[in-house]
Amino acid sequence: MKVVVIDDNTVNIAVLRALVRRLPDCDCIEFTDPQAALLWCRQNCADLVVVDYMMPAMNGLEFVQVFREIPGSIEVPVLMVTASHEVEIRHNALNQGANDFLTKPIDRTEFLARGRNMLALRRSQKALADRAAWLADEVTKATAVIANRELDTIFRLSRAAEYRDPETGAHVLRMAHYSRLIAQRIGLPQSEIDMLFHAAPMHDVGKVGTPDHILLKPGRLNAQEMAIMRQHATIGYEILRDSPSPCLQLAAVIAKSHHEKFDGSGYPGGLLGEAIPLVGRIVAVADVFDALTSERPYKKAWLVQEARDYLVANAGLHFDPVCVEAFIGAWDEVMQIREQHQDDPRDKAFQCALTSHVLTEEIS
Repeated sequence: MKVVVIDDNTVNIAVLRALVRRLPDCDCIEFTDPQAALLWCRQNCADLVVVDYMMPAMNGLEFVQVFREIPGSIEVPVLMVTASHEVEIRHNALNQGANDFLTKPIDRTEFLARGRNMLALRRSQKALADRAAWLADEVTKATAVIANRELDTIFRLSRAAEYRDPETGAHVLRMAHYSRLIAQRIGLPQSEIDMLFHAAPMHDVGKVGTPDHILLKPGRLNAQEMAIMRQHATIGYEILRDSPSPCLQLAAVIAKSHHEKFDGSGYPGGLLGEAIPLVGRIVAVADVFDALTSERPYKKAWLVQEARDYLVANAGLHFDPVCVEAFIGAWDEVMQIREQHQDDPRDKAFQCALTSHVLTEEIS
């Protein structure tokens, strides 16, 4: 335990040093200059402060007042030594943050008793703080385990949708990265950005409820089939919306809103402009861009510049102009994501084994 002693008189310092050495397991740190003591206390952690009241440059009351302003010092016990019996001085000292008093000449027995009591209190405070820190660490670890399990569930839900839909795992990975990039550019808080990144891959999870003869139809869907196909947005919402997980709740919103269009011509709600949830507007840009620039068994990939021009031309119609501007403004990062997350050839082989529907649904 570190006992800090401040007194401008070296004889008094020597007396206090000898007394502190009689306290168990204590080191005495001595100062004749209160300012030097305050500097030490700002850089180190004291366990008990013994300060003289009457000092020329800074008296004990002034010292305690400044000391209590140091972060972490509010619970450190302070024992003030004074030659005065005046009640007003003691009241002022208590108001400034002193815990107890000793009157000169210092009685050895009294000092040791008060010192032991104060240090016992300090040990209890530190033990409690250590326990609280340990509990906080254990809670953090447990929360991380739960979060990892939740993310694993999210990943598996996304994979379940992939196995029914002729898109690659790289598609959902790229569009998640694109979504995060847009969210960063428009200034969303980091916690929301991270949640969006994990939720975005589930945007089409509702396709697990789309009949195979429609999902995998080789030709263009007729009006009735298109109506059934479009139900996947609502199905995905219904699958996810009742989850207690904030991430899955966000995924539900994305599933339902990412096919809405800024001009109100989208589905399932025909929402207009900013009535569309922001996450849906973000994912719409990311999803369509990657669908256009990705090769499928039923189409060639668009050139990147063509897809970029499509986004720009449809800003304010299909897409939120702010999201398009953010996406285009991060073009170098977009190209890096596209380069880093290429389609797996095994995914292409899997796609070719399927009879797939046309691109009309992808961009509508």
